[in-house]
Amino acid sequence: MTSSPTPSLSLIPSASRPPGPTGSGSRTLAMAQSMGLVRSRSLQNRSCPKPSLLPRSSPVMSNGFAGFSFLIVIDFESTCWAEKGPGCFPPEIIEFPAVLLDTQTGHILDEFHSYVLPTETPQLSEFCTQLTGIRQDQVDTQGVPLPTCLYLFAQWMRKIQTHWNIVLHETRLGFRSTTFVTWSDWDFLVCLNSECRRKRITKPDMFNAWVDLRFIYTKFYARKPKGLQGALQDVGPQFEGREHSGLCDARNTAKLAWHLIQDGCPIGLTKVLGGTRVSDALRYQHVTSKPPNQ
Repeated sequence: MTSSPTPSLSLIPSASRPPGPTGSGSRTLAMAQSMGLVRSRSLQNRSCPKPSLLPRSSPVMSNGFAGFSFLIVIDFESTCWAEKGPGCFPPEIIEFPAVLLDTQTGHILDEFHSYVLPTETPQLSEFCTQLTGIRQDQVDTQGVPLPTCLYLFAQWMRKIQTHWNIVLHETRLGFRSTTFVTWSDWDFLVCLNSECRRKRITKPDMFNAWVDLRFIYTKFYARKPKGLQGALQDVGPQFEGREHSGLCDARNTAKLAWHLIQDGCPIGLTKVLGGTRVSDALRYQHVTSKPPNQ
């Protein structure tokens, strides 16, 4: 994060490219697709089924703010240990998933998924594998370094930006708005931010603004959720897939966002890091609601 203002984020900035000859971006993306790192709308994952989102009428918020046309839901998984203490290392991202949610229909339109190779603590703990379901051989053979993953994600962002005429973190005539959604601030503010600083990786400016859905859920329903699974149960649907799988968590967070929208909750930016310019109309505006179903 820099103290000086950053440029508008409507156009996704080029991420730091991994070493390679000029014009290697398309080959890198093609290779990633062939390895299954970048997943399309036709993705089928038996261990993590797509949530059953039922399309209903398009929401119009009580304050006149119709919200974002799309939400990009992200949920990192990282290295972890059963006991926390002085001997533990900082977390490193080992799974980077993202799903594109259409806020008018509740459908997931596209997905990105990549395993990430940890370099500070390359050996996953038994606790980490049991919790996340991510095996050592998956990060060793399918994982890519974090800078490469950020580059592949930026390529995916450009693809969806072009296909759906999207701008990020702002409103613009003739375009549709989107932003990032996470379950708590941990993914961007703690995990990604700290890892990029430690490894001296240039973090793309697009990650400087996001929606903390846990915060919005707590404010809107006036109650503290018992985790993502508990929050879903409070509003009706069940968690689908494996808890603490990044892709499953992202899909289920998208499902929860859809239900909040249907209940009349305006989804707005809750965290904007210093120097980042976003439209005030896209910031979160508190609306009180009845408690979710018991």
